[in-house]
Amino acid sequence: MKRFVIPVSYLNQPSFQELLSQAEEEFGYDHPMGGLTIPCSEDVFQHITSRLNGI
Repeated sequence: MKRFVIPVSYLNQPSFQELLSQAEEEFGYDHPMGGLTIPCSEDVFQHITSRLNGI
């Protein structure tokens, strides 16, 4: 598992909001170390965030 830091502006993007919804459904938001597990591969996550960087 890899840790990513993302800009707050991503939180308003529909594609990122969908990832957050999937994370909530699958893992919930209660993580002892404050992290959030996103239920997709690292490649998919990087693809989505690289597209958001261009916005």
